[in-house]
Amino acid sequence: MIPKQYVETVYAGFIGMNIGIRLGAPIEPVAWTYERIRDVYGDIRDYVKPYKTFAADDDANGPVFFIRALYDDATDRELEPEDVGKAWLNYAREGIGMFWWGGEDISTEHRAYVNLRKGISAPRSGSIEVNGTEMAEQIGGQIFIDSWGLLFPGRAEKAADYAEKAASVSHDGNGLYGARFMAACIAKAFDASSMDEIIAEGLRMIPDDSTYARVVHAVMDFHREHPSDFRACRQYLEDHWGYDKYTGVCHIIPNAGVCVLALLYGEGDFARTVEIASMCGWDTDCNAGNVGSILGVYGGLAGIPDHYRKPINDFIVASSVSGYLNLVDFPTFAKELALLGYRLNGEKAPQELVQRVKQGEVYFDFDLPGSTHGFRTSNPFKTPVVRHSNQRGCDGRGSLEVVFDRLVEGDSSKIYYKPFYRRAEFNDEKYKPTFAPLAYSGQTVSARIYVDQWEGAPVTLTPYVRNTYTQEDQILQAVTPVGGEWNDIQFVIPDTEGAMIDEIGWILKSPSPLLNRAIGSLFIGQFRVTGSAEYKIDFAKQAKEFASITPFSHHRGKWELRDGALHCIAEGDTSSYSGNYYAGDTVVEATIKPISGTSHCLITRAQGVMRHYLAGFDGPNSVSFIKQDFGTKRLITARYDWELGEEYRLKLVSEKDRFILYINGDNVLECKETAYAHGMFGFGCLEDGENEIKDVHVRTSGQKSV
Repeated sequence: MIPKQYVETVYAGFIGMNIGIRLGAPIEPVAWTYERIRDVYGDIRDYVKPYKTFAADDDANGPVFFIRALYDDATDRELEPEDVGKAWLNYAREGIGMFWWGGEDISTEHRAYVNLRKGISAPRSGSIEVNGTEMAEQIGGQIFIDSWGLLFPGRAEKAADYAEKAASVSHDGNGLYGARFMAACIAKAFDASSMDEIIAEGLRMIPDDSTYARVVHAVMDFHREHPSDFRACRQYLEDHWGYDKYTGVCHIIPNAGVCVLALLYGEGDFARTVEIASMCGWDTDCNAGNVGSILGVYGGLAGIPDHYRKPINDFIVASSVSGYLNLVDFPTFAKELALLGYRLNGEKAPQELVQRVKQGEVYFDFDLPGSTHGFRTSNPFKTPVVRHSNQRGCDGRGSLEVVFDRLVEGDSSKIYYKPFYRRAEFNDEKYKPTFAPLAYSGQTVSARIYVDQWEGAPVTLTPYVRNTYTQEDQILQAVTPVGGEWNDIQFVIPDTEGAMIDEIGWILKSPSPLLNRAIGSLFIGQFRVTGSAEYKIDFAKQAKEFASITPFSHHRGKWELRDGALHCIAEGDTSSYSGNYYAGDTVVEATIKPISGTSHCLITRAQGVMRHYLAGFDGPNSVSFIKQDFGTKRLITARYDWELGEEYRLKLVSEKDRFILYINGDNVLECKETAYAHGMFGFGCLEDGENEIKDVHVRTSGQKSV
């Protein structure tokens, strides 16, 4: 039975996982050994690096995207390994992002992906028979499974079964036992009263005679004899279960030992558990992430210290083919995951939860304890406190409180959300994330705002968006919220003339004099970005960042900016994606100049690399409307005389189940098709070739309800 605080506990587990990943990531091997971590950082009690924005990590990508098999294939039946294998192919860009592309003879994930592309489906794609024991038993079997544990609260066996199916895409043997063990521990943490109980449930899901079970028992036995010295236990692991005995790249067995060590010596304390997991070395982010999930669920939000939670700010970036889905808001993800949990456990989700999940739009209600939804301020001196509050709940829920301190005329601070990210926001290039904005010109930004002002002249709020190309603010009409009551405030996002928007919010000011400075609190009770969008993409205002051209995610091929155009050299099936993943009716226009090859298409309703429609030039003197569904099918083909080296204006209209392709204003083909009701737009080629794309214009009329 789904527990009462299910959404909140899922939220805590997801936060816990990401804290562990962020804590352990800077001290991964091979550069950082156990001894170096000990000698440089000593007794870790906080993050060891102050990231601007923490870049994508494979440990988070897997839990976010592999569960999409439940949206795409296993919608009304049991999950199968092949479903998760399809998610791999559909959401990963070949050779970049998602997981470690360390070489197909080195990295298990790389090998599994290549197997899948060759037609070796799961679970054979990850089997010992195909890949050998050394590769099949790398750590990935247990690091991508956190969401499966969160989906089955108190149902360890079911969590273990689903985790095994998912892990079998890339792993086998002890790799599968690790998946079962960790998922079971997370599921059991929902109702467990001790770490011993959690570990015992994990053990119950794997064979007693497995190497995985033996290392767990060995750590438990050592802890029983030496309950206060985790470093002695770490040395024991090094001596008896170390990397020298379990070869390959990052074997699961030594790291399983570290996870159990951290769970036992952490004694149920969230912070100490993730700290110990990090201090023990080996695969630090993976191990700290796994135990962070378990302890997040076990201790709940109350058990997570603020100094670990605050820098996370409810947000991570991921690294899939969908730049839209790569912007992960924790409360939103937790609610979406909880809805899946209700479905999988055969229970009806509360209507209140159903109504608070609005896929395809930005919808923040600050109802989860401590939630901030990634909001920021620009002037910490004048807005020194930004925190979740229950003091002024909106519609019976929480709010975001921003304390403003002694504003006078000339002072200001932005209160804003970032719907798009640039390379400058990050410290490194890890896993090459890409982004498609969550907000576009023409959409409406609305919020419920309450001002509790203690002194000074009334504050004003000036809506603005920031143009990421010019890095200048586009200012709209200021408003003065009425103090002491909830104000409904809204504005329409202005045209940014082909550039993207990377901040939306308000500039807080007050005309107060020095003798009566403005001080008080502003509360945001709800924040939304909704409605139809209309925008252009001017490639003269874009940049190549994270190996992609903003705001696109590229799959295969070579993509460059050249003379204000997007230049593509296709290598077989090559594609590029942007826009709202949940966009319904869409019109996309672009000027395309085919340079070589006979395949040059627009893409619409894209739900991934392997699920979308293409329309455009398809062979000499012909155009086609094509369905990609793990294989291409031409739905309609018509004659159209086109030539290499010429520019053509292509316009693809997607309206409900009707699709029309226009070229230079002429209707050249129409098709009716119902498979994909929503998705991204983009560009694609089905064979080798070269083209240039410019003057992109996109119109959407809202999101498809999914």
